[in-house]
Amino acid sequence: MLSGIVWACIAGSLVGLQNIFNNKVNSQAGLWATTALVLGMGFAASLTLGLIFEGAGLFQLSGMRLWYWFSGMIGVAVVICLVQGIKLLGPTYAVSIVMASQLGFALWFDTQGWLGLIKVPFTFNQLVGVLVIVGGIFIFKSGGRLRLRNVENSNPQNSGAGELYEQNH
Repeated sequence: MLSGIVWACIAGSLVGLQNIFNNKVNSQAGLWATTALVLGMGFAASLTLGLIFEGAGLFQLSGMRLWYWFSGMIGVAVVICLVQGIKLLGPTYAVSIVMASQLGFALWFDTQGWLGLIKVPFTFNQLVGVLVIVGGIFIFKSGGRLRLRNVENSNPQNSGAGELYEQNH
């Protein structure tokens, strides 16, 4: 279990890093170029590493259901939506929403037993966990506004700072 937690933490840090890179590429190259670059480089890297570590076994895909082949198309949608979300909301807020959404849908898929998953009984604790995370996102997002407004109210020279913050966030 500990190794699973370590791998998940590494994945989270890499996704955060990739989001920063994707946002910088998007600001220079645009949405579709970013998506093509991200997924194209990912394809090249995974093909190279797959051939190194698995050799010809990399292409033994018998028995795989047809709809699993479309996973890459889902990846295109993920990159597009995340890049746009970061552009409009900022990285921390967008990624927080993505994580809450991911957790909610994973819980839903698990409890329904969809896509070949083992059906897991739904519990009240799971619902509370998701709601706590969603509540944390709202507190996180509103906390910055409240803090800035308090600073603005205590210092009259900063008038308009709240409006600038609202326009940019």
